[in-house]
Amino acid sequence: MSSRYHETYARWKADPEAFWADAAKAIDWVKPWNRVFDAKAGVYGEWFVGAECNTCFNAVDRHVERGRAGQLALIHDSAITGTQRKFTFAELKAEVVALAAVLEDMGVGKGDRVIIYMPMVAEAAFAMLACARLGAVHSVVFGGFAAKELATRIDDARPKAVISASCGLEPGRIVAYKPLLDGAIELSGHKPESCLILQRPQQTCELKPGRDLDYAEKVAAAKAAGRDVPCVPVKATDPLYVLYTSGTTGQPKGVVRDNGGHMVMLEWSMGNEFGVKPGEVFWAASDVGWVVGHSYIVYAPLFHGCTTILFEGKPVGTPDAGTFWRVISEHKVAALFTAPTAFRAIKKEDPRGELIGNYDLSGFRTLFLAGERADPETIKWAEQKLKVPVIDHWWQTETGAPITNNPVGLGLLPVKYGSPAVPMPGYTVEVLSDTGHPVETGKLGNVVVKLPLPPGCLPTLWNAEKRFRSAYLDEFPGYYKTADAGFIDGDGYLFIMARTDDIINVAGHRLSTGAMEEVLAEHPDVAECAVIGIADAMKGQAPVGFLVLNAGVDRPVAEIEKEAVALVRDKIGPVAAFRTALAVKRLPKTRSGKILRGTMQKIADREAWTMPATIDDPAILDEITVALNQRGIGV
Repeated sequence: MSSRYHETYARWKADPEAFWADAAKAIDWVKPWNRVFDAKAGVYGEWFVGAECNTCFNAVDRHVERGRAGQLALIHDSAITGTQRKFTFAELKAEVVALAAVLEDMGVGKGDRVIIYMPMVAEAAFAMLACARLGAVHSVVFGGFAAKELATRIDDARPKAVISASCGLEPGRIVAYKPLLDGAIELSGHKPESCLILQRPQQTCELKPGRDLDYAEKVAAAKAAGRDVPCVPVKATDPLYVLYTSGTTGQPKGVVRDNGGHMVMLEWSMGNEFGVKPGEVFWAASDVGWVVGHSYIVYAPLFHGCTTILFEGKPVGTPDAGTFWRVISEHKVAALFTAPTAFRAIKKEDPRGELIGNYDLSGFRTLFLAGERADPETIKWAEQKLKVPVIDHWWQTETGAPITNNPVGLGLLPVKYGSPAVPMPGYTVEVLSDTGHPVETGKLGNVVVKLPLPPGCLPTLWNAEKRFRSAYLDEFPGYYKTADAGFIDGDGYLFIMARTDDIINVAGHRLSTGAMEEVLAEHPDVAECAVIGIADAMKGQAPVGFLVLNAGVDRPVAEIEKEAVALVRDKIGPVAAFRTALAVKRLPKTRSGKILRGTMQKIADREAWTMPATIDDPAILDEITVALNQRGIGV
């Protein structure tokens, strides 16, 4: 089938307002908009000005009213506990309404903030939807975040209430949440009025009298009383949520998402970009603490009338590298969206993909990868083993949905390895030099997006408009700065090569660490890799590569390191000045799978560094330090 992408993109470009007004017909509105787009409102304009809507109604109630009451809406699959819970749209509505009644009794109303500090349980999704039902603004903080980090978010969002749980579960260990929550409230200047606590059977906790309420008890009472809480109309431009992207020291950066534009963009993306139909099963293997969990676990699939999966587990170790195939097979998943790091972990443990044959994946159509650069070798491995299209796409917390994609629903375009494909409607992507001038085709530069941004993108940062301008808009006037570096080829495909911070300057040559990683990943013994630039007296910076080897590799490590160096020098040339490759057991990552290259660089350069709040396992940084010291780097 030929793709409709080019005609669709041209239609958007010719009349953006008509395009998004047409897309908005898929959403139920309480009141229509006065203007599709008001260029004079907000920082760079606002979408669907004057309209009123409710996000929870579009995700839940309308499906109950229109024939999907008995369809599965949400599957909670916990690979850690070996349990599953399933909720139809009618059952989902009952849970959300009851929780909304509890929140209402706690004094939560339109515009109030609620922090959700939860593990990967169904109640986390109920909490988000219950807030949306009331017109309250939720702020999900990754479960298990340290008390100090949670406290900074409490002080910034100033929530009326917190919804949390007694504990979270990791493979082989229980993480007690309640002491972290108590510690955060003690540290914070702002004190939430009440906390609703879900007691998990794996580890319960004591509730503080006068502040803490039992989730199950309160929800059961609301159900028994037959409480009904209607959806509260809010403005399309009112905030739905605040999601903090950074801020381990000082003021955290709270990305704001509005209600109206968010629904329009996510609903449009499900059919046109991800190629999924209402009634099908969509699985985003992420966490509700990250933007992928917000957009593609909770909101987009439910807007579209799909069944969504909320998964508590890991790609390996719960119990093995076949757990993803088990979930796809059991729940008849049509499309999976996950991070490339998950597939690198699976490939490391099961390089030949032998576990795939144990499961029926006949209904599985498409794999989507995003969140960390998808190296061509990982994509090729997944294509060969799964026999489905593997789609790399690119977006950010700030945009809430893909900036570039290969739109399955419009008809696939040719795949170019290493490229997250082409801009989606709403986005004019350009590459500029540091001085703000367009660079020639194929040349590396700063990836930017022409303003205005489309519906669903952040309108501002929470209580920090000046910071919003300085972080995203001031450096390249008329553009949104993505802080990614890359190039656009002659066919209009974008190639993201690194964060701009990861572009290194070797003897005056600006080099992409991503390009070097691409080459290293081609080595048959390498499961995953990372390249950083370290200080060099002669050249300014010199690249160092870290290699994680495939399971079962029994060749001398020094031999593999030597081959890796030769590979980079052969493919990129002596200009790369690539002389050091280090085999390590693991790479330090955030919980969403992003490699912490900046922290690794600080360790190598003997600079002061702080423990990243989002790190998955702090012990890995000690391993990296030892590996560098053994080579005389960073000592």
